[in-house]
Amino acid sequence: MGGSSPAFQVKLAQTSADLRAAQALRYEVFVSELGGGGALVDHDVRLERDHFDAYCDHLLLWDLERDRVVGVYRLLRSDQALRAGQFYSEGEYDLTKLTASGRRLLELGRSCLHPDYRGGTAMFHLWSALADYVAEHDIEILFGVASFHGTEITPLANALSMLYHNHLAPEALRPVAREYQSMDLIAVDDLNRRQAMLDTPALIKAYLRLGGCVGDGAFVDHEFNTTDVCLVLDTARMNARQKRIYGAGRSTI
Repeated sequence: MGGSSPAFQVKLAQTSADLRAAQALRYEVFVSELGGGGALVDHDVRLERDHFDAYCDHLLLWDLERDRVVGVYRLLRSDQALRAGQFYSEGEYDLTKLTASGRRLLELGRSCLHPDYRGGTAMFHLWSALADYVAEHDIEILFGVASFHGTEITPLANALSMLYHNHLAPEALRPVAREYQSMDLIAVDDLNRRQAMLDTPALIKAYLRLGGCVGDGAFVDHEFNTTDVCLVLDTARMNARQKRIYGAGRSTI
């Protein structure tokens, strides 16, 4: 954005109006921009919503000067997932090893920023507030699906293979795609690593820098026009530098 930096506030949604603001931003990004859909998408009022919204916490990034929500994160703890019937990701991945681990889990989903706020400090503010939430609830493992745009696998072969060869989750915590699309598409010696990094979305690269890893297999989501991977971040495995990146600039929520 041009001009001075916006003044941000991060808070959890408290009202139905807050939730609608989050769903409206999700519609703008996931439906209008990326071509996604879904049974509960309301095109008349331009809201992207689903069954899980009622059970989740919704972390909202407000631009105070413009009085609008410009970033969201949807958060689903184990106790909330129990009330919802399952984690959202269980529709795409077998999470048996995660849920049987006895660790305190937090599923991250529906993360998005308004286009005008990408590449600046907006995501940093969201992540700083997320760090507070993780600490407050003693979360041990963060996980969730993250997406490549599009459903054609060939253009993603370098990126998916790079994730498979270099960032596969430990066996004891490894989700497995239910409709299995192999990520082992290019031999490690034949990888174009530069292309792989160019093709990997910024959010996925950020999780990798924090020590994140991925489940076994991609899931092609034709409804949302994405190819998904399941990211897992064990907070106990984060080194000191990664913890500083993750927890710097903490914000009250």
